[in-house]
Amino acid sequence: MNNAAINSKSSTWTGMVEVDDTALAVTDTGGNGTPIVYLNGAYADQKHWRRVISELGPGYRHITFDERARGKSEQSADYSMEASMRDIDAVLAARGVEQPILVGWSYGGIASWQWADRNPDRLAGLVTVDAAPFGLTGEEGRERIRKLFHRMRFALPLARPFGMAARMSAAQHAEVGIDANEYAAASVPVLSRLTCPTRFVLATGDSLGSEKGEMEQVRTSLDPVLAANPNVTISAKVASNHSHILRKDFRAVAAAVREIAAI
Repeated sequence: MNNAAINSKSSTWTGMVEVDDTALAVTDTGGNGTPIVYLNGAYADQKHWRRVISELGPGYRHITFDERARGKSEQSADYSMEASMRDIDAVLAARGVEQPILVGWSYGGIASWQWADRNPDRLAGLVTVDAAPFGLTGEEGRERIRKLFHRMRFALPLARPFGMAARMSAAQHAEVGIDANEYAAASVPVLSRLTCPTRFVLATGDSLGSEKGEMEQVRTSLDPVLAANPNVTISAKVASNHSHILRKDFRAVAAAVREIAAI
């Protein structure tokens, strides 16, 4: 990592943060505002957050990073959710961040709940963008995910320049999805015991790989959490779908961040 720049909080810093067997590409806008750490979708990179960051403006400190084998980050032997937990820790430590707001889209939302559950005193709050405590599990669920990525195997390299695929094989993409679904499916208790303020911004309709109406059913898995935990509320349900929510409804995401920051 570029040690000469690590202590600078007043201007934008871009560099690599080493963790385990890899290094993560990180951008930190610096400044004295509330730090916001953005957690990407499963195969996405940090550029998807640029509209949210622009909408929120320079009054906040924005920290984005590419997960392993995504964007400009290096490859690894470990793409598990547990590795994602270590990556969050590494980025926070490297940039000297305390009490951030975590903003996670899809996979990043699931990762944010897991990290918050383990570190309840280390963050100011969570904003989750269209993730829910539901997952495809068991052998049937695993096989469905593997078949999806096998069908997509030739399209994945074409999706990489758009920040929607990783430098992984189709099988590795599938294992990331399987792992994430297992964690999501076990997340009702995790969300129900969160002590930090948590806001959800939900999309509408289906997403890539979902069957008709399935995503709307998935979103209802939040209902027992909302009933059990007053710290968790829905900030907005927007018109765009899962894939387009950060592009079309970035203002709703920014509004949820402001809600958390104002608490």
